[in-house]
Amino acid sequence: MINAILVFNNHGKPRLVRFYRHLAEEAQQQILRDTFHMVLRRDEHVCNFLECGSLFGSPDCKLIYRHYATLYFVFCVDSSESELGILDLIQVFVETLDKCFENVCELDLIFHMDKVHYILQEVVIGGMVLETNMNEIVAQAEAQSKLEKAEVSGSVWGLERGAQGGLSAAPSRAVSAVKNINLPEIPRNINIGDINIKVPNLSQFM
Repeated sequence: MINAILVFNNHGKPRLVRFYRHLAEEAQQQILRDTFHMVLRRDEHVCNFLECGSLFGSPDCKLIYRHYATLYFVFCVDSSESELGILDLIQVFVETLDKCFENVCELDLIFHMDKVHYILQEVVIGGMVLETNMNEIVAQAEAQSKLEKAEVSGSVWGLERGAQGGLSAAPSRAVSAVKNINLPEIPRNINIGDINIKVPNLSQFM
């Protein structure tokens, strides 16, 4: 089982954190710090996995990682997982990100965190490997992006239609409201002494 997936840069700043075991916030932060220091001390020419029983309090826990440019991709797993299998899985995950973002970089993980998490969920869910076919993962990610764009476009279109309908209908609604006002009958002729005032019929203007 995969206990956690951690991605941090060369300075230890976390860019993607996903724990599949319930841990307190302080414990998660401590695991992040310890993992970074353990991986950073590793020589570039040694193997990419090491024992880390002290991190999760389990003797069969190990770290499997890959270093790409400014980022470390680290999978914390138990003994049921194959080291080489997880190395391949990390490669699939990174290549999928690279394909979805067209030459992925650290900034993509910062500014498109929701999409990165969605891609990760296509690969691993609940600590179990779900999909390893990169083409299938990319297809699902693209379908999700199209769905989100369609929803946003539909919402904007609906708001614009509502605004236009409200503005264009305002004059006719105002005239209708005036017509429906029940005014008392206005006398047509007003006599004040010798002065005779003829009141025009206002209904012809409505």
